[in-house]
Amino acid sequence: MKLKLTCLAVALTLASSSLFAAEPKALGKVNGVPISAAVGDLMANEQIAQGAPNDEALRRAIKEELVRREVLAQEAKKRGLDKKSDIQVRVEMARQGILIASYINEWAVANPISDAQMRSEYERRVADMSSTEHKVRHIQTLTEADAQAVIAKLQSGAKFADLAKDSVDAGSKDNGGDIGWVSPKGLPQPFGDAVTKLEKGKFTTVPVQTTYGFHVIMLDETRKAVPPTFEEKKNELRQYLEQQALNAHIKTLLAKSKVE
Repeated sequence: MKLKLTCLAVALTLASSSLFAAEPKALGKVNGVPISAAVGDLMANEQIAQGAPNDEALRRAIKEELVRREVLAQEAKKRGLDKKSDIQVRVEMARQGILIASYINEWAVANPISDAQMRSEYERRVADMSSTEHKVRHIQTLTEADAQAVIAKLQSGAKFADLAKDSVDAGSKDNGGDIGWVSPKGLPQPFGDAVTKLEKGKFTTVPVQTTYGFHVIMLDETRKAVPPTFEEKKNELRQYLEQQALNAHIKTLLAKSKVE
């Protein structure tokens, strides 16, 4: 059985009964050094959480893996690697990382995000949405002169989709410059402002500059914006609010700490 080995998940909820109940203290020994049953339990529960069957094959695979690890760890110690300063720093960083992850998980469980909080954030986002969506194409250039040349060609009858093949925007150049349905508020400015001023089927006659370069923009269609439902955005809202709450908590801890 091949284990899907990852960093042991600190936030993992351990099963109440041990998979290795018959050997509560150790799974075995390698050159006299015991292999921790607690480590075996932690690894087993991680594998089960990832979909592995809770069976004898899993227990054998975990024991074999822990034996391999112990053999390699003992060889590393024989070579004095555990005394090297850079490795000691890495071990300390790993220890600190586990403590931090454990604390954050415990804090998050004690401070859950409520449906009311998610609903409030959802309503704020909906209120901030544009009432209209725009189906937009653009051709992006590195210089203003190149953008002006594109505009001159369009005014002479060239097709937007053909000229878009030379756009520096790799994500839209092969699709006629199409960037899909967008909300002006979600676009970099003054790109968004230019979109709202265009008429259907028209393109900008002056290059529009953003931090990404210069753009020639064309408006294909407009439609009334229909916001996603609360249920569709619920998980995203929870993750966002959890991160915001954690950032605020960390900021509070920092403010209380004496940092020299």
